[in-house]
Amino acid sequence: MKEMNPRIALTGARGRLGTELCSLLPGLIPLHRPEFDLTQPDTLAPALDACRPQVLIHAAAYTDVRKAEEERAECWRVNVEGTRHLVREAIRRGIHLVHISTDYVFEGTRGGYRETEVPGPVRNYYALTKLVAEESVRVSPRHLVIRTSFRPREWPYPVAFTDVYTSQDYVDLIAPEIALAVRHLEEIPYDTLHIATERKSVYELARRRKPDVQPGSKRETPVSLPDDISLDISRWTELKQRWKEKA
Repeated sequence: MKEMNPRIALTGARGRLGTELCSLLPGLIPLHRPEFDLTQPDTLAPALDACRPQVLIHAAAYTDVRKAEEERAECWRVNVEGTRHLVREAIRRGIHLVHISTDYVFEGTRGGYRETEVPGPVRNYYALTKLVAEESVRVSPRHLVIRTSFRPREWPYPVAFTDVYTSQDYVDLIAPEIALAVRHLEEIPYDTLHIATERKSVYELARRRKPDVQPGSKRETPVSLPDDISLDISRWTELKQRWKEKA
C-alpha cells in the first residue's frame, strides 16, 4: 500500500483536531499565532517560506456555532478572509491544500448527503462562512475538501439532542481517518471527501461515552439546527477498502 511522505504543515494545531493530528502524523509542522495568523496576511508568506510544505492541512476555524450569530464579523474574518489569504499563498507555492470543512454546508433536512450534491441552503451563520470558505479553496488547482464533524473525546454537556441526526463521532475516532487520507493524498481521485461514521442521533452518540447524559431537544436552543445532517461516506469506505486490498 503506497503512502506519501511529503512535508506537511498544519493550521489550527492547538485545536481539537489539530492536537490529534500532531500525534498521528510524525514530522507534521504546526503553524501557530502570532508568527502565523490567518487574519494577518503579511505573516503567512514568511512562515510558509520558512517551512516549505508540500501539503497544508487547514484545520483552523471559528467553530462556535452559537457565538457566531453574535460575533459574525470575527467568524467571517477567520473562516472566510483567513481562508482566502491562505489559498492565495498556497497557489503561489503550488501547495496541495487539504481543507477541513463541515457537514453543516448542507441544509440538514433528510441526511445521507453525498459529495456530489449541491450544498445549502445554510441554517446558520457559521455554516455560511464554512460554505464560502469551501468555494474559496476550490480556486486552488491542488485541493481536497474534507467534510467531517467531531466531538471532544468525552461528551462535555449534561444534555444531548434526540431530534438531531448526524454521522459525526469523537475526535479520537475521526482524526485517524483524516490522517489516513492525508497519507494517501495522491491516491485520492476526488476534490471532495466525506469522512465520518454511521448515522445516529446526537443523544445516541453522547450515551456512548456519557451514559447518564439527559435527552434534550434542539427546540431548546436559540440557533437553527438541522434535523438530519448525516453524510454519505461510500466514497471514503471504498477508498479504504481499495488500499487495504493493495496492502
